[in-house]
Amino acid sequence: MGAVLGRHDTHKRSFHGSKLEAKMVDAMQQRASHGTSLKSFDSIIMKFPKIDESFRKCKTIFERFDEDSNGEIDKEELKHCFQKLEISFTEEEICDLFEACDINEDMGMKFNEFIVFLCLVYLLNEPAVSEAKIKMGLGNLEATFETLVDAFVFLDKNKDGYVSKDEMIQAINETTTGERSSGRIAMKRFEEMDWDKNGMVTFKEFLFAFTRWVGIDENEDDDE
Repeated sequence: MGAVLGRHDTHKRSFHGSKLEAKMVDAMQQRASHGTSLKSFDSIIMKFPKIDESFRKCKTIFERFDEDSNGEIDKEELKHCFQKLEISFTEEEICDLFEACDINEDMGMKFNEFIVFLCLVYLLNEPAVSEAKIKMGLGNLEATFETLVDAFVFLDKNKDGYVSKDEMIQAINETTTGERSSGRIAMKRFEEMDWDKNGMVTFKEFLFAFTRWVGIDENEDDDE
């Protein structure tokens, strides 16, 4: 696991401060201004089974875009996907999205990375994406993506588009008031999210942690 985290660390530094991250933070701040319906971290955990089921429905979409059926979507396949769906992203934006989601830097987007990609596209909500969602069959996934955005907003107490260690502790304490283990639980969850160990969690980092929490493994295709 340490070696994998090393690759994440290197890549995250190049991602931090990029145009894509700036857009992502801005979009999340706008969503945060509307508040969240979630009241506790437990209410997020209770949704895990339904979210897992919804994630796995993405597999058919993933297989459709994986033109050579090698279990990964490369940059050219992703460009073809955007062209077919008539999504008006520039080539630079497509490359930024691909590189942000290709956490292992192996030039191939695996299934768990593809889920994160879909959710980032949903968050950014570019003008042409609404119609593309229908073409991709994402209609029933929108509620899942909305739950993930809502969960991040719940954790982001100061609405700056990031989750800090203190915010995670506060969120867990709201759920487990008076329990001595609450601090340890918060720290463990935070460490699982904060891959670059800079003390701040982006929505992208949160999404990758979430896919692991609900049981979507980056190598699960190899096990099937």
